[in-house]
This record gives sequence, C-alpha cells and structure tokens, in this order.
Amino acid sequence: MRKYCEQCEKEAETKVITKREAYQVCGELIEVDAQVLVCSECGDELFCEELDNATLVKAYNEYRRVHKLLLPEEIKRIREQYGLSQRSFAKLLNWGDKTICRYENGSIQDKAHNSILLFLREPENMRTYLTENEVTLDERQVTKLLKRIEKIEEDEEFCTSCRILNLFSNIPCEENGFKGFDYDKFCAMVLFFAHKSSELFKTKLMKLLNYSDMIFYKENGISLSGSKYVHFPYGPVPNHFEILLEKMQMDHIAHIEIIYDNGYEKHQIIPDRDIPSDEFSDEELKVLERVVNKFAHFGSAEISEYSHREKGYSSTRKGEIISYSYAKDIELDRE
Repeated sequence: MRKYCEQCEKEAETKVITKREAYQVCGELIEVDAQVLVCSECGDELFCEELDNATLVKAYNEYRRVHKLLLPEEIKRIREQYGLSQRSFAKLLNWGDKTICRYENGSIQDKAHNSILLFLREPENMRTYLTENEVTLDERQVTKLLKRIEKIEEDEEFCTSCRILNLFSNIPCEENGFKGFDYDKFCAMVLFFAHKSSELFKTKLMKLLNYSDMIFYKENGISLSGSKYVHFPYGPVPNHFEILLEKMQMDHIAHIEIIYDNGYEKHQIIPDRDIPSDEFSDEELKVLERVVNKFAHFGSAEISEYSHREKGYSSTRKGEIISYSYAKDIELDRE
C-alpha cells in the first residue's frame, strides 16, 4: 500500500511493523503489541485508522482480561438469550437507558455491573433476581421474561449448546489472537470456504481457518474468530474442532459427508446455509479471498505439508497451542 509520507514529502510504499505500546485504560497503563504502519523508506510512522482502532480494542481487551471482565459480545449474548432489548435490559437492572448500549459497543463496565451480569448469565439466577428484587419492568414484561426463562431451562438443545460454548475461552489473550471466541464468525468462515471450494475436506478446512486467522492478526492485531490453534500431526487445527463441527451440524449450519476413495475415508464439508451477508467487514473478506485463492489448487496433503513449514508449527510439539505471536513469520506468497 502506498501512502503520502510527510518526512519524505512524497507518496511511498508502506509496511506494517509490530511494536510494544502503552495505553491508558481506566486510569491504568496497559501495554500491548501494536500493529503500526510505517514508511518503507524512512521508517516514519503513518496514520492508519484501522490499525490504530484495532490496537485500542486490543488494549481494552487486555484490560478486560486482567480484571476478568465480560467482553461486549458476551454482554450482548446474555441480554439476547432473554429476548430483551438494550433499553429493557437496562430498565430491568435499574441502570441508565444507554448503559447497556455503551457496554455492548465497547465501553468498559465497572466491576459491580460486571458481577451482576455474570450472575444473570444463568437462567435460574435471573429467576431469583426477578422474584427477590423490585424491578421497573411492568407485569406483562415480567411474565414474558419468566416464560422465556422456563423455555430456556426446558430447552435441552439450548443448554447443551451453552455448555459447548463454555469450553472456549472468551478472555482475549495471545493464544486466541486477543479476541474471545466468536462462534458466529467461525461458522461464517466455514461457510465461506465451503461455498468457495468445489470440494472441501476437513483437513484442508482446518488449514484455511488457521491461515485466515493468523494473516488477519498479523495485519490487524486481532484474530478473525478468536480460535486457538493446536499442533496436530496434519498441521494446525482449531482447538476442540470436532466439538465445533458437531455443534455446526446440530445448528444446521454445515455437516460432514464421508466419502470412500480407494480405501481411504475422506470427510467432506457440506454447507447447509448461505454465506452470511453481513458477518464480514471488507478487510476480513479481503483476507479470506487471499487465503482461498492461494490454496485453491492445493489438496489436503499439499496444504498440510505447506503448513508444516511455518515457524509456529515447527516450534511447537503435538498438542501444544500455536501462539499468534508466530503470525509475523507467515508469508502467503512463498513457494
């Protein structure tokens, strides 16, 4: 990418470097690895809104990790499981009208509010809260909410789904690319690759997901899906990938068909939905397109062998997490 450099007084080629930076978050100094755009000729730092915003999000998420605070998407998930609007949820909690909106859009909640939200994540706790506290919701809203709680408790599939997602870390750290696991994003990535490939097998899918997350992290300072990747004999795979694929089948998102070819068993990914139209930003789509184009003609064995040459893979042992710190060494254009 070319950009005007004031130091060179001309348009010049740029590159992204990683450097340690400190940010003030809620009166506390938080250090993170920042992705910074610099001039390739003089090394002067250039303004890049996307990279700067990503670093700020990373600093906020690191603060949340240190203080064990819920992520914005986790707060949204708690509210949505009860079918409440932002305004109704705030009213239920006797908070200001815009409080939930601010928290879901990235503002950091105070610890007292966080404790209440954690408590209300469990349906039986919400029932207790409703019966033992004076709330400002009207009788009709309370009755509707109690019915919703009852339905959640009776919905075995919903409870199983919640237990599955609880296996995944929502605390941003270097192992998940400083992003809590995003199941919806993960599913959308699987659907993207399944629809873009004429024939997609499980082994290749695992590598496509890994390269997409790592490349996006390298260029933006945060992963796409928040997946952790584990060193397996055939290359990197998302942590608990078999459980995730089972959940996707349970949710009618995608399923696996077993194909027998010359005595070998192959697991083909079959999409059951279209690619979500509003799940990816332009930058996310560009990375996904680059990855799918790079490996378009690679078979499962070829992409596995290719992934074995990555520093992150060669520096770890079977079963170990491959840190996103190795993303800086990945180059898609190597032979």
